[in-house]
Amino acid sequence: MSTSFAQYIVHTLEGLGVKRIYGLVGDSLNPLSDAVRGSEIEWIHVRNEEAAAFAAAADSLTTGELAVCGASCGPGNTHLIQGLYEAHRDRARVLAIASHIPSAEIGSEFFQATHPEYVFQECSGYREVVHSPTQGARVLHNALQSTYSGGGVSVMVIPGDVFSADAPESSTAQSTFARGDGRRVFPDPGEAAALVDAINTAKNVTLFCGYGARDAREEVFALAEKIKAPIGHSFRGKMFIAHDNPYDVGMSGLLGYGACHEASLEADLFIMVGTDFPYSDWLPKGNVAQIDLDGSHIGRRTPVTYPVIGDVKSVLENILPHVEEKADRSFLDRMLARHAELLEHVVEKYTTPAAEARTPIHPEFAASVIDELIADDAFVTVDTGMCNVWSSRYLTPNGTRGELASYLHGTMANALPMAIGVQAAHPDRQVVSWSGDGGLGMLLGELLTVALHNLPVKIVVFNNSSLGMVKLEMIVQGFPDFGTDHEHVNYAAIAEAVGIAAFRVEDPAQLREAVSEALAADGPALIDVVTDPNALSLPPDITAEMLQGFTATGVKTVLEGGVGKMVELARRNLRQIGAAAAIEVK
Repeated sequence: MSTSFAQYIVHTLEGLGVKRIYGLVGDSLNPLSDAVRGSEIEWIHVRNEEAAAFAAAADSLTTGELAVCGASCGPGNTHLIQGLYEAHRDRARVLAIASHIPSAEIGSEFFQATHPEYVFQECSGYREVVHSPTQGARVLHNALQSTYSGGGVSVMVIPGDVFSADAPESSTAQSTFARGDGRRVFPDPGEAAALVDAINTAKNVTLFCGYGARDAREEVFALAEKIKAPIGHSFRGKMFIAHDNPYDVGMSGLLGYGACHEASLEADLFIMVGTDFPYSDWLPKGNVAQIDLDGSHIGRRTPVTYPVIGDVKSVLENILPHVEEKADRSFLDRMLARHAELLEHVVEKYTTPAAEARTPIHPEFAASVIDELIADDAFVTVDTGMCNVWSSRYLTPNGTRGELASYLHGTMANALPMAIGVQAAHPDRQVVSWSGDGGLGMLLGELLTVALHNLPVKIVVFNNSSLGMVKLEMIVQGFPDFGTDHEHVNYAAIAEAVGIAAFRVEDPAQLREAVSEALAADGPALIDVVTDPNALSLPPDITAEMLQGFTATGVKTVLEGGVGKMVELARRNLRQIGAAAAIEVK
């Protein structure tokens, strides 16, 4: 019996170690799903193709391997877009198989007709329409090679009749795919020398690290020690840089906390290390250096005087021997002291017995309890919105925990489908979704996916019956909040109705017990935590325009936001200042 092109694709994916395809079966995609039925690959049946793309991205980002999602023609394809934007911006290794209307009907305004090769243009690095199995075999190779080598999402657009056609006879020969894992990009000597001179000349230097510094933690710390520089970080860089960091001064931006912003403004030289931090308002405008593997990132957020193209590890290894050691650590010590002071100022508000007894439950308290009880190696996925705030301040990094959020796309509803992808790829790891009620409600059907596949995801819902971040945005801009609040929803009852163990918590005294029971559940569990809708977060450094917005709306209560266990690191670093001073005296 002949082999179909759909079977050829599935056989190729099996050979590459693909274990799962995320998607929704039907219509023009049926030949592919039927080929999967006869293979060792599992079909993860989602309720919305958007979730399939989110899940595939999370699968790839946590394994480093190829992940696949599929969608039927027309609306199925357009549903993919949101998740593919996320995947592509994260440069996940994702192959999206977008089925198409019958070949003979293309161009005739047929039922469900779209032009997927145009639709996906902005959210993929490679996309091509397959017209025949022979040409499709080459397209498959090109698509895989592109995503393997860092080109982001690849999209194959395949009409249903081409899926069913016979595979080409020469389809047995396969190329070996180049991945480029661990590749190094060393800096231009002139750029590196200019940066060294700038560091040696500057009295005070601040390092600001992002996701691009994730593989260079030791080199970053070595530079900080040599030049006595405080280290701040972006939201995406936190899990890699913040833990056990003796130079830590917190995070900058709307989600920020601590002395990072002050350290950036007071430094003679500010070095952006592996970050394309997008918020120009929180970046200094003069004497900035930037190290980035992607040269197109350099200088597009703030003027950069000392640009260096290269991976962070290679650049720092190259310049460290030439950087002169600084003896004066007064700037570093002052920023560490200021950081500890700022954290002490806010931490008391959320750790006192009175705060723990408050109803509705304060989300900071809920986040601190969850952080305390989840596993040391838990993987947390975080919804966009106020959940970003609570995770950025309360999810304690330790070198073994993982975190995924919509760092670059900023979309709602990402947490649960990302958790599906992480849990499917890591069945023995504790996976916790920090979901806002707005985000969960947007893709509520994915609770059915969790239940169907019995994925042991633990879903925490910060249920404030409000779009909290949108409310804050309106307040900051001087608008009365409108359309942000809605009727209370009992998400625990919904979860229980679909077969998921559920806990609803309105009394803070019951929170620890409920979270503990949910985390101990064998299968999936949902904890519906009813939180205060008026608990908003004010960034540590606000502009006059922001203050005018707060005044115009007559806001009475805007909380500054706690910091969880990160205050303990600040206290420890503060004690080290005294120890260092004692050594210098001797």
